[in-house]
Amino acid sequence: MSAAPQAPVVVAIDGPAGSGKSSVSREAARRLGYAFLDTGAAYRALTWLGLERGVDLDDAEDVVALLDDFPYATEVIDGGTRVRVGEHDVTGAIREPRVSAAVSAVARIPEVRIALNDAFRGMLRGTAAPGIVAEGRDITTVVAPDAPVRILLTADEATRIARRAGELGPGSAASAEQLRERDRRDAQVVDFMTAAPGVTTLDSTDLDFEQTVRAVIDLVERARAGERDAG
Repeated sequence: MSAAPQAPVVVAIDGPAGSGKSSVSREAARRLGYAFLDTGAAYRALTWLGLERGVDLDDAEDVVALLDDFPYATEVIDGGTRVRVGEHDVTGAIREPRVSAAVSAVARIPEVRIALNDAFRGMLRGTAAPGIVAEGRDITTVVAPDAPVRILLTADEATRIARRAGELGPGSAASAEQLRERDRRDAQVVDFMTAAPGVTTLDSTDLDFEQTVRAVIDLVERARAGERDAG
């Protein structure tokens, strides 16, 4: 009798704004040969879909109904991530001001979070890759609490502000207040600064990008070695 197919390795990464979780997660996935799930982009993609269809984004029932036809996927490509909703490449569209202005309201709807979290679990189970790196709020505690690798990627506020300013480029004097406001909004939904039991805190304050990626991969490799030893 042939052995049952091995379940994909799930690597769950959470962390505050400016911690580098998106870029680090994406690069770790690329090097590991894993799939990548950007849950934050999913909220933006759902918001985009609602705007395109003229849905009242203040109506929880109407927004949740969008998930009946929401073929969302993220793909690691050279230099970044491609985001798709079905046949539509929405990588740029989900960063438009109209989406940015509406996404927080969509993400705060409890019914939407519950429904999207269920969808994320299906994406984690359904990947054809040997593993998947998933990043975003709730991922280590609500979406994938049993993932073999769960990481809270953090850094002190000054470091996160400096990194966000570097991402935004010249003229980003408002980045500090933007990051603090993002933290305040996110804190209304989830505690993203405290690692839950079983979650490894990775403080990247004194690490550069390469060192942080390497630290994530080391945690994955140690978990995989532990599973082999246990087997």
